[in-house]
Amino acid sequence: VQLQASGGGLVQAGGSLTLSCAASGGTFRPYTMGWFRQAPGKEREFVGADSWSGDSTDYADSVKGRFTISRDNAKNTIYLLMNSLKPEDTALYYCAAATPLVPRRSYSDYGRYDYWGQGTQVTVSS
Repeated sequence: VQLQASGGGLVQAGGSLTLSCAASGGTFRPYTMGWFRQAPGKEREFVGADSWSGDSTDYADSVKGRFTISRDNAKNTIYLLMNSLKPEDTALYYCAAATPLVPRRSYSDYGRYDYWGQGTQVTVSS
């Protein structure tokens, strides 16, 4: 499976961006799909993840209420809608896929994910 992330860019604080992650080269289900981010000099950080059915989504506390994951299985694409962006959200954002399914309690364990996209840069100016 190949993952292609896109949609990053430069936005002012308080603004919004939607990232996309398109999967190809395999069936889209049943994968757990996750978003992670990494800022310069910092560890990779869990952002959120979603089960293949879309009924078990979880987010990092730092983005809860601001970010939303959605997916379109017909298009083999998952999205990350980011609202109320803050300068501390600035990072390289990665999408990842895991099979077999990752239990919700392990969504944040990046070692559980088998496939990774190339990353898309999000920069939030103050």
